[in-house]
Amino acid sequence: MIGGFPANRRKTYRFPFRLPFTLSFGENIRDYPATSIDLNHLGSQISTNAALYPGMRLHLHPENFSGMKENSASGEVKWMLAGPHLNRYGISFLEEVKWLVALDKATLSVPNRNQYDEHTVSEFVLNSINDGVFSVDRKWRITSFNKAAENLTGWARHEVIGMSCREIFRSNACDHCVLAESIKTGEPIVNRSLFITTAQGKRIPVNINTTPLKDTDGNVVGGVQVFRNVSTAQGRALILDSIADGVFTVNRQWQITSFNRAAEEITGVPASEAIGKPCSDIFQASICGETCAIAHSMCTGKPESNRSITIRGPEGRRVPVSICAAPLVDSEGNIVGGVESIRDLSIITSLRQRLSRFQVGDIISKSPSVRRIFDILPEIARSESNVLILGESGTGKELMAKAIHQKSERRNHPFIAVNCGALPDTLLESELFGYKAGAFTDAKKDRPGRFASAEKGTLFLDEIGDINLAVQVKLLRVIQSRQYEPLGSSSPVDADVRIIAATHRDLLALMQEGTFRDDLYYRLNVVKLLIPPLRERREDIPVLVEHIVEKFNKERGKDIAGISDAAMAVLMRHNFPGNVRELQNIIEYAFILCQGGMIQPEHLPEPFRPKTEGEPQKTSLERPMSMEEAERFIIHQALQRNKWKKMATCRELQISKDTLRRKICQFKIQEPSEGLFVEQ
Repeated sequence: MIGGFPANRRKTYRFPFRLPFTLSFGENIRDYPATSIDLNHLGSQISTNAALYPGMRLHLHPENFSGMKENSASGEVKWMLAGPHLNRYGISFLEEVKWLVALDKATLSVPNRNQYDEHTVSEFVLNSINDGVFSVDRKWRITSFNKAAENLTGWARHEVIGMSCREIFRSNACDHCVLAESIKTGEPIVNRSLFITTAQGKRIPVNINTTPLKDTDGNVVGGVQVFRNVSTAQGRALILDSIADGVFTVNRQWQITSFNRAAEEITGVPASEAIGKPCSDIFQASICGETCAIAHSMCTGKPESNRSITIRGPEGRRVPVSICAAPLVDSEGNIVGGVESIRDLSIITSLRQRLSRFQVGDIISKSPSVRRIFDILPEIARSESNVLILGESGTGKELMAKAIHQKSERRNHPFIAVNCGALPDTLLESELFGYKAGAFTDAKKDRPGRFASAEKGTLFLDEIGDINLAVQVKLLRVIQSRQYEPLGSSSPVDADVRIIAATHRDLLALMQEGTFRDDLYYRLNVVKLLIPPLRERREDIPVLVEHIVEKFNKERGKDIAGISDAAMAVLMRHNFPGNVRELQNIIEYAFILCQGGMIQPEHLPEPFRPKTEGEPQKTSLERPMSMEEAERFIIHQALQRNKWKKMATCRELQISKDTLRRKICQFKIQEPSEGLFVEQ
């Protein structure tokens, strides 16, 4: 067989003479010394310090044989074996050499170790491995490079054999080479992660294992490195580390198997310390044990969502978190572990605590006067004393009453609100105390009153200043004796009810007029709360607007970002005679016109939005004006004061309804949307 080793080399004469050669290859004019170890007319084994690689073409020049110096042989390297000082190579001659004929008579035979066949098998095995494999000698020159290494790096084998591994891989770990560490210690190193650079300049993450390469005497003559492309796994890890929520997984023994960067930050425990330990040791959660979310999820096979707990955080402090857990299932549907996500609620809890300083129930205020009420509200709620709430319409008197009820011991019982000003005097008594069948013409059956409905709870009497003296007397008796008599009944009924009353009227003035009983006033006025109007606490307008916008976004499925500075400036200049209720109506009107983004001045109702071209500008008494301008201003202000009720405006201005209608048309005064300023 020309150009390769025969299939059965035992039939070929072999000569174990140590014959000296010189080597030359490629454009390299330098000669390298070599010595034959096993020689025949088709090939040879040689040892040399030249860096050769399988597949390389070269020329061999025999030395010390008379007449043979000029007869060079061309060959190809078929295999190599690294040694401590010299490397051993198998050379296949490209043509049968003639200068060995004189040696044919030598029939000395040596045991055939069949190295070529072993190398062929080894090379086949290496090229069948999906992981990249390469070897180096003690000078870090690459001596082998399998097919997978070619595919992963983009380098061809003939390009890298003999080159320094640093030049090929250009890794971020070359200064602290893992392979060098393995060669130095003589021990294998497994499962190290680093980045290498391909021939195209692309950085790829790899996982490597290294082992020293030893000769038959046990001497380390180089090293072997196996590397695997972990781009997919690295990508998953990068995604997990990019998630703001902490994520960890456990196996069936509750040992942590993965731990992302956010989990490290929330717990203060590095992943290297957490992995392999029981999750209860790391988190020490408030639900560790029988109520463990991830355990329950693994047992039921169903996810657990949005459970609020506390875990141990950095420096041992307790961290409030929200968790979700789910089972980990393999390809066959078997539960092999669990996964849990952790969301740090520290900031949200802190914001809630800060907001709680400005909010009680549904009342929001930064005003010092209202916050003083907030400070004493828990004590007021714990008491059983009657409360009198004073304030203009729309300031939130009923919300304050609800807040007191929610903080009281009666919070699990009814809160009943009655607007005393909305009921005629003839109906108010039966509405409050109820009646018996036959008490009056249409009383066909017993009907309990509001006191009965509020039993063990709270009864809120709004607009208490509007009730007549007869009802005031009966209400006074209920407060004094805790008993009342339904209409048509002669038997008193016990009333276990806390009374909270409210009014926008001046009760002291009503007492002087004789329309409100002073003894009832003093019975109600055990605890008096005065809610200031919105014009006296303008610092509340921005926070109220933000709260109302958020509320309407949820109710109406819109995405209004907030209110612009220009629109806020318009609202800040307004006196808000309708107080918070008026502000809410204004924002509700703006929500109709604003389709998204920020609420602008043009989205506000007519009194607030900018005047369009040709529309008369709003006047004020702070500058000189014509008689016509003054007349328009006076009529417009009177309409606003009277909530656009034309008869009331006519009575105030002492003009006829026809005159008012004519003036409105003359001055082009536009009424805002119906109900915008009407109290609800």
